[in-house]
Amino acid sequence: MHRRELLAAAGAAVAAPLLARPAIAQNPWPNRPIRMVVPYTPGAATDAMARLAALKLQEQLGVTVVVENRTGGSGTVGGQAVLQAAPDGYTIMGSASIHPMARHVMKVVGYDPVADFIPIARTARGPCVLVQDPRLPQKTLSEVIAAAKAEPKRWSFATSSLGAAGHLASIEFNRQAGTEIEIVPYRGSAPALTDVAAGNVQLMFDPVLATLPMIRGGQLRGLGIATPARTELAAELPTLSENGLPGFTFYSWYGVWAHRGIPAEIAARLNAALIKGLHEPETVQRLAGQGFEPVRETIPEIERAIALEVEQNAALLKLAKFEPQ
Repeated sequence: MHRRELLAAAGAAVAAPLLARPAIAQNPWPNRPIRMVVPYTPGAATDAMARLAALKLQEQLGVTVVVENRTGGSGTVGGQAVLQAAPDGYTIMGSASIHPMARHVMKVVGYDPVADFIPIARTARGPCVLVQDPRLPQKTLSEVIAAAKAEPKRWSFATSSLGAAGHLASIEFNRQAGTEIEIVPYRGSAPALTDVAAGNVQLMFDPVLATLPMIRGGQLRGLGIATPARTELAAELPTLSENGLPGFTFYSWYGVWAHRGIPAEIAARLNAALIKGLHEPETVQRLAGQGFEPVRETIPEIERAIALEVEQNAALLKLAKFEPQ
């Protein structure tokens, strides 16, 4: 199933109101619609994943979950909307792994994405793939590294946005490979990948969701996938680890957050509902078709994982002498 189909299926289901189940109706929460704020445009990958999460919450909790796109400020407008709402479990946010990194890539955020929000669930994750302009004569990772070292000014990385998994993977690539390839930020994956396919930029890291169809269609060449071992999500791709970049692992992930003041019992119910819904066999299969897998974690486990990831990524940005913009 393609992203458009995933979005359409989830969107249609979320739009259809459900009657509260008797057991749920007797509970003080939830007894009215839940609003899920998405800080990005409709149709984007983050939006599609948020709508799938909203659908699963709706099915599990028995109340309508309304998706509201609040764009602007590189995602901060939507974040502010969540913080301005009452922390009662009726306003939550569907975003991506870039959210916790906001203060490390932007000068002005307006809130602390870690201290002010509680992560309810990491809904799905997908590995990054290194792709290149298919017309380039270099066909292997070692050939690309050698060429980039010989003529660094002729090579550049595209990245969907600063602080995204692809941006961080590009920095780590330069560190491990000993290259100095320029990193060019775009506003989203689509224009960046289009420029790589057109030969305006040579390389890019982006999740399987966007890259694999273009690889299989001949628009891009896949050099490797950033997973610990080969994966059925993209069986034709070797790992970057086996091609000379040991331990090279980068995932893009999506999640649901709430105001830090939300009652713990409501946060736990949201977490349980998402885990149950996203691990239904049909949903697991649907996600796999998009290059993603659901994540099963408690809220304390998510917080520890995010804290470690932010620490590692902040150190990577510092090593690259990156300044918030």
